[in-house]
Amino acid sequence: MTALKIVLSIIFVIICIALSVIILMQEGKSSGLGTVAGMADTYWGKNKGRSMEGALEKFTRFAAVAFMLLAIVLNYLNK
Repeated sequence: MTALKIVLSIIFVIICIALSVIILMQEGKSSGLGTVAGMADTYWGKNKGRSMEGALEKFTRFAAVAFMLLAIVLNYLNK
């Protein structure tokens, strides 16, 4: 059981670092004055799922779920 905790802890630390880096790489949600003038419906706004920003958001969701699940499992294994 100790080897499992060590492996899961290493994976947990890697996910923590990756999640922090991915969140810092994302752009802010405010688009400045472009949203006031109606310029939010650009090509990148419509195809956000295919862009790098869309990929970062998908990975953020995946990493957040993995982070929570690993935190629960590691807490259960420490009891």
